[in-house]
Amino acid sequence: MKTIHKTFWAAMTAASVLLAACGGGSGGSNSDGSSIGWNATPDWISPPNGSGGTSGSGNAGYTSNIKTDKNNTVTIRVDNSMGSINMLYASIKVCVPDTQGKGPCVTVDRMLVDTGSTGVRIAASALQSLSPQLLTQAGAPSDDTGAFPIAECMTFASGFTWGSVKRADITIGNRTASNIPIQVTGDGAFTTPADCIARGGADLSTARSLGANGILGIGHFTQDSKDALTKAVPGLYYYCPSVNSCVSTSMTVAKEVMNPVAAFDADYNGVVIRLPAIPAGGQAGVSGQLIFGVGTQSNNTPPTNANIFALDEYGTMTTQYHGTVLNRSAIDSGTNAYVFPDDTIPTASGWYTPSSPLNLTATIEPTDGSSPPVNVTFPIDNALNLSASGNAAYNNVGAYSPYNRTFLWGLPFFYGRSVYTVIGLAKIGTLTGPFVAF
Repeated sequence: MKTIHKTFWAAMTAASVLLAACGGGSGGSNSDGSSIGWNATPDWISPPNGSGGTSGSGNAGYTSNIKTDKNNTVTIRVDNSMGSINMLYASIKVCVPDTQGKGPCVTVDRMLVDTGSTGVRIAASALQSLSPQLLTQAGAPSDDTGAFPIAECMTFASGFTWGSVKRADITIGNRTASNIPIQVTGDGAFTTPADCIARGGADLSTARSLGANGILGIGHFTQDSKDALTKAVPGLYYYCPSVNSCVSTSMTVAKEVMNPVAAFDADYNGVVIRLPAIPAGGQAGVSGQLIFGVGTQSNNTPPTNANIFALDEYGTMTTQYHGTVLNRSAIDSGTNAYVFPDDTIPTASGWYTPSSPLNLTATIEPTDGSSPPVNVTFPIDNALNLSASGNAAYNNVGAYSPYNRTFLWGLPFFYGRSVYTVIGLAKIGTLTGPFVAF
């Protein structure tokens, strides 16, 4: 696996436990090295409405000189309404472009809040009758006619989403990303290409298979593939001359599925996820905050003693665990467990099931060594025993990673913390993104 900032989700039912991957990567495990991890191109750094004024954050070390808006907070929650644990959901409004409040819109609830991927991906079933009304994206670089629809295969560690690329206005709370490319998954418009299926894993295009109505990818980058800008990557972007014929293609930056936060007109340089602490036995549900902007207002400014980790071009950092260097690691809200390789802990269906609770320690450090390492202690308990309670939120579940360079600090890491995700080359005081802080 070349790209690591994948999101793992798991569905627990009375009969089984399913572990699968769900996140944004343009290349999955392909050998050509394609990845969504890349420094954002400069186009987003100048927001639609100009650079705005300075913030009143009161912390000159983090103050970011971008436009702000006090209405920068959205409620997010964890529940088991779709049969899964540790799934962080938000509600969004989807509208036909340029018709906010005037034309057809639909509210889509239970969108998976994912700091480990880029872009909005919505199951066609959740869009109902709005799906065919959204503007079709066309004009791929290798399409001589400029008229054939564009579709995308987004591959993940254990599957893929397939569907049309369209344009929509996406509203989250009081903020709107206008006329941005999104993926409508499972719309049935085009037959899934063989080289998409060949990537392996399940088709995650439906709400049922995903465990959410879609993915709200608000990670460290602006568009979802660097490689597709310069070449046709098999199993990624396509133009489709007919229902049964889709041709692999490169893609222009303006037509790639993009991070909605980067398209806001204020507080667009990143996000903060703030969740309360929960007890060791889990909790029926959790409510928290998704805050737009980092270092722009008093409610999104990191403390002076924050742990800050610069990320590499893949959006990853290094974790050292039991003497092993795992240099494709990430802090990722779309992952529903601590996911790491440890052959000494018993497992069942991929979940760690120790005979008694464990308190483990790992060290997080930036891959480039630009800041000091931090030791983090984290609990692991028997996931199957915990799940018998029927709770939705757990801070102590773990899963085995088959990738020996990967440690994913999933949603359990977020409980009781504020986690700051900075996009692309955003400049925040003396710091330049992408970086993550807590």
